[in-house]
Amino acid sequence: MRSPFSGRLMRPTQLLEIPTPALLVDVAALDRNIARMAAFFASGPCRLRPHFKAHKTPEIARRQLAAGSCVGVTCATVGEAEVAAALCDDLLIANEIVSPDKCARVGALAREVAVTVAVDSAAGIEALASAARAAGVSIGVLVDVNVGQGRCGVEAGAAALALAKQAASAAGLTLRGVMGYEGHLQPLRDRAERETKTREAIRGLVETARSIRAAGIPCEVVSSGGTGTYDISGRVEGVTEIQAGSYALMDADYGSVGVPFEQAFTVLGTIVSRPSAERCVADCGHKSMTKDHGHPSVKGVEGAHVTALNDEHAVIAVPASCTLSIGDRIQLVPSHTDPTVNLHDVFYAVEGERVVDVWPIAARGYPEHRQ
Repeated sequence: MRSPFSGRLMRPTQLLEIPTPALLVDVAALDRNIARMAAFFASGPCRLRPHFKAHKTPEIARRQLAAGSCVGVTCATVGEAEVAAALCDDLLIANEIVSPDKCARVGALAREVAVTVAVDSAAGIEALASAARAAGVSIGVLVDVNVGQGRCGVEAGAAALALAKQAASAAGLTLRGVMGYEGHLQPLRDRAERETKTREAIRGLVETARSIRAAGIPCEVVSSGGTGTYDISGRVEGVTEIQAGSYALMDADYGSVGVPFEQAFTVLGTIVSRPSAERCVADCGHKSMTKDHGHPSVKGVEGAHVTALNDEHAVIAVPASCTLSIGDRIQLVPSHTDPTVNLHDVFYAVEGERVVDVWPIAARGYPEHRQ
C-alpha cells in the first residue's frame, strides 16, 4: 500500500498539518469505549468477539484484545481474516464463503489459525469441506440462522437442524454451533422496544441450538449481537458470544440509539468556501464518508448542520454569527462507521490537537487485489 507520506518531508504532528480530508481517531475516547465494553463482558458466561470490519485496523484490534473479555475476532471477508490472523488465533468469518478461490484461501488460513465460517446451504458446506480436505485441515462452521433481518441464514428450527446435520457429517468440517444477527433491531431508538424484539429474535436462535444438541450434535457456540443490542443479546441465557464492532469508534447514527459509548472518530476537513453568511463548504464530501445512514453531524459548531454531500464537498448550513473562515478546519461525525473507514488508508491518532501516531487501515477495500 502506498504510504500516505510519500514525497512529504515529515509526518504531521498537529491537526493543522494533516492533509484533508482525513480520518481522525480520538485515542482517549477509543480506549474508554474499548474498556467499557470489555468490562461489561468481564462477568457472566457470554464473551466478546469484536468485529474487525468496523475499523479494519490492526492497532485498534490489538487494543480490543488487550482489554480482555474476548474469545477471538470476527471478520466479514476472507481478506480481513488474512490481515487479522497476525493478531489473533481464533477467527470467525461471519459470512457465507462459497467460491472455490476464497474457500481455498480459508483452507490455507486454517493451517495457521483456527477459522470458523458461517454456512446457510448445502452448497456452501460442500465448497468449504472440499477446500478443507484439499488443504488437509479442519474448518469450523456455524449454521447461520435468520433471526428476522431477512438477509442470509436458514430459518430457525427444522431447517437449521437439517443443515447442522449435513455440516456435522461433512469430512473436513467441524460444526461449532450457530449464529444469528439481529441487525434490523440495532437502530431501534426506543430501548424497551429494542429489548423486547431482540429477546424474541434471539429466542429462536437459542432454541435451535438446543434442538441441535438434543439430536446428539455438539453445539458449543451461539454467536449473535451488535453494538445496539450487546447488553440485551449478551445477557440472554444460551448466547455465548457477541459480535459487536461499532462501539469502538461509534458514528452519528449509533450515537442517537442511546448506547453508552463515545463518538471517537471524525472526518477532518478544511473550509474551502464561505459563499454566504449562512453557508460554508468543506473539502470532505462523500468520497471521504458515506451518507447511507444520513448526513454526518458537525462537531463543535453550534447550530451547524450538513445540507448536502457531493463528491468532494460538504455543504454546511451555519448561523450567520458563525466565525468559520476559509482555511479553517472542521470535523464531521460520519453517520456510518464501516463504509466510511473503508474509504481511507490511515487513521490519524490524536490527543487533543496533537497527532500521536498514524495507524494503517490494513484491511480496507479488498487487500487481496493489491499488488
